[in-house]
Amino acid sequence: MDIAWNPVEEALGMRLPADYKQLAEQYGPGSFANYIHIYHPHGVTEFVSLTGPMPARVRGHLRNDVERGTYPVPHNPDSLFTIGVTDNGEYIFWIMDPSDQPDRWRIAVNEARSPQWFTFNGSLTEFLASVLNGQTKVPQFPHSLLEETPAFSPSHPALWKPTPVSDQAPVNTAAIRAWALANGYNAPARGPIPPEIRAAWEQATT
Repeated sequence: MDIAWNPVEEALGMRLPADYKQLAEQYGPGSFANYIHIYHPHGVTEFVSLTGPMPARVRGHLRNDVERGTYPVPHNPDSLFTIGVTDNGEYIFWIMDPSDQPDRWRIAVNEARSPQWFTFNGSLTEFLASVLNGQTKVPQFPHSLLEETPAFSPSHPALWKPTPVSDQAPVNTAAIRAWALANGYNAPARGPIPPEIRAAWEQATT
């Protein structure tokens, strides 16, 4: 698959590792072992697109975790770029350090909805090869991952849609109403929070 990398890197504002470019060109969008989905410039949905909204969205949630002390994050969120996701909701990151030397970036994995992290001292392709040949055991990944011979499955537009980080987590509606009244919004005393007020509250507090 031929990929015009210059506009991709311009859109991202960074250079990409050479091993990732080779991987993306050789395999195209899809999943490994029917579990690991690597973001691709031609991802079939916005949730698996390299230039889609998920890297920025996940980074925003990590920043919130750090600021609020929700979960410990062992790396600066600004040095993490989401490069993949699993069927269970674990995210795979590039650790962009040094930021100007992408071929030296390492890999991190976080556990969905919990504080466990795993770091791999190698490139993305080295990580995939090591995990899929059984040499590296990622604690967050299921023990059954390699029960069948791992293979690559190309993606199709209607084939798969991951569960992204929720933007509509349960919140204290009383807190939203109090914020709305303090900021000039006419929030009802009871019933659903109007979507425009919820959106304004989220923008102001995240």
